[in-house]
Parts: sequence; C-alpha cells; structure tokens
Amino acid sequence: MCGRYFLHSTADKLTALFGEMPMPLLSPRYNIAPTQPIPIIRQDAQGRREMVLVRWGLIPSWSKGPDSRYSMINARLETVTEKPAYRNAFRYRRCLIPADGFYEWHTSGGAKQPYVLRAADKQPLALAGLWEHWQDANGNEIDSCSILVKAANQQVSRIHDRMPVIVSPKSFDLWLDIHKQKPQPIETLLAAQQAPDLAIYPVGRAVNSPKNDSSDLLEPVEPTD
Repeated sequence: MCGRYFLHSTADKLTALFGEMPMPLLSPRYNIAPTQPIPIIRQDAQGRREMVLVRWGLIPSWSKGPDSRYSMINARLETVTEKPAYRNAFRYRRCLIPADGFYEWHTSGGAKQPYVLRAADKQPLALAGLWEHWQDANGNEIDSCSILVKAANQQVSRIHDRMPVIVSPKSFDLWLDIHKQKPQPIETLLAAQQAPDLAIYPVGRAVNSPKNDSSDLLEPVEPTD
C-alpha cells in the first residue's frame, strides 16, 4: 500500500511537469497522511487540466459519507475494474497525484523500518489516482481520492510488496482524458505506467507520526532491521 508520501516541489517545477493550469497555493509537506487534503490534477468539463485539493481516502458517491472503518486510501490495480467503490471512478474520474516520493515500511524481526522511495534524479512523480464526488441530502459535499497501487517491481519488492502506479509524462493525456476517448481496456492504461529509477534509503522513525512534518524526515539513517 501507499500510506504516506511527500510533496515539496515548487509551483514552477510542477507546472513544468504537468503544464499550466489553475493551482492552489501549496506549502512543502513531508509527511502527508490519509484523510488530509491533497492536491490532485484532473480534467474539468471542458477537458482542461486543473489542480484541486481533495480528501485522501475515497468516499463512494453512493455511501453515507466518511467511514473510519474503511480507509480506501489505495485502490488495487488488480481489482479496480470490479470493485463497486472504484470502477466508475476508474472509468470516469481518473487523476494524477503529484509527489516527490513516498514512504514504505519494511518489517524485519518484528520491527518496522521506514524507507524513502523517490526518483533518483529527485524530480517529482505523477501517481495514478481516482477521485470521487460525494454529496448528502443537506448539500454537504466532499471530493476525495485513492492512489492506485500494484505489485511492487523488483527494485521496490525488497522493501514492500506493493507500490503506487506511476504514470509516464507522455501518457498523462491517456490517463486523464475521459471526454474524447472510448473506454480503454486496462491493458492500455497499464501501458501509461512509468518505472523510474528510484533512490531507496532508510529514514528515522519520526515519520511514523503524522504530527511530524519537516524536511528532516527525508534525511537518511543507518537501518536498524
């Protein structure tokens, strides 16, 4: 799964990767956790890209609302077309989630060692996401999202068995554009994936608490596992 990540790239750097678009004011964040607001990039009704803040943890449109029993922060690639909570979002509401990297925990001898995983060239990544709109009878509205995850590749599998789906810049339109394209088989969307060379290294356990949010969390340490 992907349960924590970080995003500290400047607006200029994000614009260079994703293009010009409306964008909220973003502050550097080094320990983004579920239920927090996160930026996603999606297409509006006119097919233009926009960046908006949504809740991390998808809330199905047909549900009664946020439910702490079901985090829904990740959607499994293997079952995303089958699960009622995700299949419509997979077809109609795909998004990109900008990230400078993410954290995973490796368990060894009963202890969990956190690791940073980021592009070796330290460029931002585009994680594949799904978003949903929920509204109740009183007019309360929440936009929310999940990060699409898959089986870890060879590089990541020594740390964890799952990893986010990362979308190649040349395939952003393929992933986002649901207005002009016919439904794409999942095999075609899989072709949009990017497998960047990742830097992977252990970091301190301060990242375990979402209350901690500083650049110090990215500093490497000697592994204890």
